[in-house]
Amino acid sequence: MFDIYLNGRRDLLVVPKGLAIPAGMDGNWKRKKRAVRSVSDVIRQDVQQRGYHRRSLILDRSKAPFETSSGA
Repeated sequence: MFDIYLNGRRDLLVVPKGLAIPAGMDGNWKRKKRAVRSVSDVIRQDVQQRGYHRRSLILDRSKAPFETSSGA
């Protein structure tokens, strides 16, 4: 199981249940009310390798690919 935290900049932090937030993680982290049982394989591997997974929930729109639809 995993604990999920969010901070004011809408960053996501995933740590194994019961472990503290890693040192050096700046920000005001707030734990979500419920722990989750499963996460994606990418997040699971990241947690196993580094002890945590962190990412921004807001996409950087300047780097996002531009999608077009023909609509014809």
